[in-house]
Amino acid sequence: MTGVAAVGSAGPGRRGSGAVRAATLRRLERASGDVAAAGVAAMAERLPWFARLTAEQRSGVLLVTQTGAANFVAWLRDPDATPRLTAEAFRSAPLDLARRVTLRQTVELVRIAIAVFEEHIPPLGADDAERGALVHAVLRFGREVAFSAATVYASAAEARGAWDARLEALVVDAVVRGEAEETLLSRASALGWDPAAEATVLVGDPPAEEPPDPLHAVRRVANRAGATVLLGTHGARVVMIAGPGAPLEDLSASFGPGPVVAGPTVSGLTDAHRSAARALAGHRAVRAWPGAPRPVAADDLLPERVLDGDAEAVAQLRREVAAPLREAGAELAATVECYLDVAGVLEAAARRLYVHPNTVRYRLRRVSEVTGLHPGEARGALVLRLALSLDRLHDPTGPAAP
Repeated sequence: MTGVAAVGSAGPGRRGSGAVRAATLRRLERASGDVAAAGVAAMAERLPWFARLTAEQRSGVLLVTQTGAANFVAWLRDPDATPRLTAEAFRSAPLDLARRVTLRQTVELVRIAIAVFEEHIPPLGADDAERGALVHAVLRFGREVAFSAATVYASAAEARGAWDARLEALVVDAVVRGEAEETLLSRASALGWDPAAEATVLVGDPPAEEPPDPLHAVRRVANRAGATVLLGTHGARVVMIAGPGAPLEDLSASFGPGPVVAGPTVSGLTDAHRSAARALAGHRAVRAWPGAPRPVAADDLLPERVLDGDAEAVAQLRREVAAPLREAGAELAATVECYLDVAGVLEAAARRLYVHPNTVRYRLRRVSEVTGLHPGEARGALVLRLALSLDRLHDPTGPAAP
């Protein structure tokens, strides 16, 4: 039980009650129910949101307020003893009361309850000395209630933070392992994530200076960038699932030194395992490309992933590079391989192919249009050569060399 519970869970008083007679304490005990009822009536009158509580929730507030009044009398009898009546009362209150009432609303409830106490309790004193002592006691008791409210909400926030972190770790782990189950979607929804929103997985090393929570620095940068992210760890790596529109370059700066690999953007959380698999595979292989940008797309690391034994990268190169070249005509693949064999000398390739140099230029432009790669660029040449070689290895009927 959190917020509202703090109204009756004040710690022990720090002032003796020698100025309050036993007869006055008995009057206070008999009046505690009326004082609590007056407090709840004042809450209903002054707080517009109070009327939106259910009858059960309002009765829970009354119960907690009654407990506060009873605890006040117990505190007056023995200021050095912690009141023991609150736990039982809060167990009787509605379980959703704390979830329904925020910290700000709890402060409003406490303020009104203490104001009602100040109005109704001091007049019960037998003389001016007792009334003065009761005024002072109400003020001290109100301070204890305020501290108690802060403590209860702080404890609840810590517990919720720990639970959210555990839930977030479970979601990221499920994405990495490819478990697209209903539990994944429900857990993500509980964290405020839209399962239907686009997602991009980034993988990198943790920050060099690790606080007690190694993800703290990464999360702080993401919050500052206004990005919706889910964070977790996979071995020694940090895995981030970034929401739509997330600034990947800014987010990559939050990781530790070393490469950061971004998987492809997918249409929803249920497909995020594909992005995670490629990002993790790319992060394992990225050290083979020392000049890789940061972040680097996992699909830009297909050659390195092939060398690292990634079967998916082999299939992707054949599907996205070799197959389009085959479908566009055998002469394109032949021109690419001939051009690479003569170290990119256009005229030499034209002589070997028995065509005009302009024909070679045209074919190379077509290769760039079909695959997005140009054999005249170092990276494009590497990817094209590897794709055609892999296609020939896996399909003996594929394109032949000229």
